[in-house]
Amino acid sequence: MNSRRVLALVVSAAPPVLRISELIDLLMSDGWTVCVTATPTAATWIDRGAVAQQTGYPVRVEWRQPGAPEPHPAADVVVVAPATFNVINKWALGINDNVALGILNQALGTGLPTYAFPNVKPELAAHPAYAASLQRLVDAGAHITPLTQDKGWSSSINHIRNPDSAGFPT
Repeated sequence: MNSRRVLALVVSAAPPVLRISELIDLLMSDGWTVCVTATPTAATWIDRGAVAQQTGYPVRVEWRQPGAPEPHPAADVVVVAPATFNVINKWALGINDNVALGILNQALGTGLPTYAFPNVKPELAAHPAYAASLQRLVDAGAHITPLTQDKGWSSSINHIRNPDSAGFPT
């Protein structure tokens, strides 16, 4: 039995995902068991084998077959980092067209602590649907903190450690 708390890490295809092993190292050194689920595009950007070796769990990309066991233990917290424009908008609408979004939707539905670190181009962030989606997710209980290129993973970890500091600035 695993006594460490489990963090479900959902990753999507934005540039910071290329350094996801650094985030995993930080989380694991902080005492988390990390289980990664990738959007279909993010799965093509990362070395799934290396991430599986690092975490001890397979990287989920596809739905499990009926009757198949869960590949990851139950999560205590869910983090999506980086979160793209597409993921934020689909998640806010409850679209469940891949396993990564399924995990995010279920987390909000069950009230699991959920943290999102969007990494979105300014042109997309200016789209009116984006602000509405962020607000809908915050209203549903998600903690949202933008992730910029110059902000390291350590800053993200601090928001997970101290949820009162999280939240999208208004």
